[in-house]
Amino acid sequence: MSPHTPSAFPPAHRRRPAPDYRESPHIVIAGGGVAGLTTALSLHAAGFQRVTVVETAPAIRPVGAGLNLMPNAVRELDALGLLDALEAGALRTRELRYYHRSGGLISREPRGLGAGYLWPQLSVHRGHLQQVLAGAVRARLGPAALVTGVRVSGVEPTPDGRPRLRLEHRDGAVRGRASLEPDLLVGADGVRSTVRAALHPDEGEPPWNGMLVWRGVSRMPARAVGSFMLIAGDDRQKAVVYPMGRPTGPDREVLVNWALARPAERTCRSGTASAEERFLGDWNRPVPVETFLPFYEGWEFDGVSVPDVLRAADSAYEYPMVDREPLDRWTHGRTTLVGDAAHAMYPIGSNGATQSIVDARSLAHALARHADPEDGLAAYERDRRPVTTALQRANREQGPEVVIDLAHARAPHGFADIHDVIPAEELAAVAHRYAATGAFDPATVNQGSPYEVRLPAAG
Repeated sequence: MSPHTPSAFPPAHRRRPAPDYRESPHIVIAGGGVAGLTTALSLHAAGFQRVTVVETAPAIRPVGAGLNLMPNAVRELDALGLLDALEAGALRTRELRYYHRSGGLISREPRGLGAGYLWPQLSVHRGHLQQVLAGAVRARLGPAALVTGVRVSGVEPTPDGRPRLRLEHRDGAVRGRASLEPDLLVGADGVRSTVRAALHPDEGEPPWNGMLVWRGVSRMPARAVGSFMLIAGDDRQKAVVYPMGRPTGPDREVLVNWALARPAERTCRSGTASAEERFLGDWNRPVPVETFLPFYEGWEFDGVSVPDVLRAADSAYEYPMVDREPLDRWTHGRTTLVGDAAHAMYPIGSNGATQSIVDARSLAHALARHADPEDGLAAYERDRRPVTTALQRANREQGPEVVIDLAHARAPHGFADIHDVIPAEELAAVAHRYAATGAFDPATVNQGSPYEVRLPAAG
């Protein structure tokens, strides 16, 4: 029996005649990042066989910095059978500590299994995660399912609601163009999504909040970086530092992810572009560490020296902190959005990649449970858009990191005991409120994945 037999798809009301969706539809995913690759794997696990991921980059390479995956995302990757491969190159995040820039400890929170979850929280290099996902796509869907060096350059609807894609291909000096009409299109092409721009042509560039972000990866002795994730700062600038792998080699070195945020210098000197002009179209600019190192001299927290971490970096990248305005709809006809293309948010609370993974699972589940694809896309959006919109807005208010701002506002020169500044109940309420906003509190996550799809046995 094929996975796409009638019994696999409960009947649903059809608003208008549509092709028999129980025949394997062709689904194209624009973007081969975390969101796009997880969407492909989720669709395959839900019984869809004709899935193609198109990625602009000429190859999937282990590039980028680190990220944290919350237990709700790890739960979904576990359901896809990827946890062992992922953990081979990741580190379980056991504790998160918030510090005031003066060195005072604001709070320490157990994470993952230590916080009562049935799944860990993982610190991992984005490149390792992407390689695990890409390898699984090729193994399960076939090598032809992941096409690199091709980008979606335009989208327009056809009369029956299907998307018509314009594709561009480049291989060295050879360029080509083509068009394609799949049954569905999923825009997973990031904060500057071509698919989103086609659906919302008047939206313009992502809004910038005036903050700069510097990111990089360092390799350091494990004893120099501790075993916890730290977030430190004041109401003006912050630093995030955490190890993301097990010690290796005779020196027991670990990979360390770091990210810094500070307001941009807006003064325009003669002959120098303003910050706004400098970042127009330049979103991942290599810069010397010395550009920003002076702002973080003296920042040390329980033995972790931020300047030492920065000096150990091979490279550093600078970009503006941007997000996207929440949309009142993600779906137009048979085209929808996932991940940053749908709901790019400030890098706060470890929710960028986490929410992309949950999006992917929700979308596949919704499509598998509805015979009409438009019904499935509508169900997906009802499930995911309210949660991610709430997180976008919460992150604009600093999310759980607001405890640093509170500590600085009440004790700008530091404190001996944080509970003289912020009562324990208030600290706990901030963390609980944010987890509830994103539906990743332990009680909710531990109920198990709501996105499992039962397929009929082959026979």
